[in-house]
Amino acid sequence: MFERPEPARPLPVMTFRQMLEKVRYEGAYPTRERAEEAVRLVLGGLGRQLTGDERVELAARLPVEAARILTAQVPAIEPLTGWGFVKDLATRAGASPATTRWDTGAVLAAVAALAGPELLTRILGQLPSGYALLFGRAELIQAA
Repeated sequence: MFERPEPARPLPVMTFRQMLEKVRYEGAYPTRERAEEAVRLVLGGLGRQLTGDERVELAARLPVEAARILTAQVPAIEPLTGWGFVKDLATRAGASPATTRWDTGAVLAAVAALAGPELLTRILGQLPSGYALLFGRAELIQAA
């Protein structure tokens, strides 16, 4: 009997180099190397926060190099709030929370563009409060 081949991994809409240039532009970084430092820091942190199908789908939409950074991290047992995420990254980088917040916004803007609105909504539904603003979205809070 004829078996269908497995669908190929969809090609990301941008290369890693293009992603770095987007982050460089968004973050107004002087060099691609500085943008890459931010990408490595933020994607590593995001990899510690995401689990399940959202993690797998996001990795499939990222350039291969970025997907490796994301998936090389073991998810944390206790998820961090958005502000906790920024503070954790600042501590790891030895940088100020303000600089790290800037880096996070620049990188996650590129990630949001690659993820697309539907996947990004699912990612935000999985993460604790405070991440929507990091991805450039309004944080909607339901009335009690």
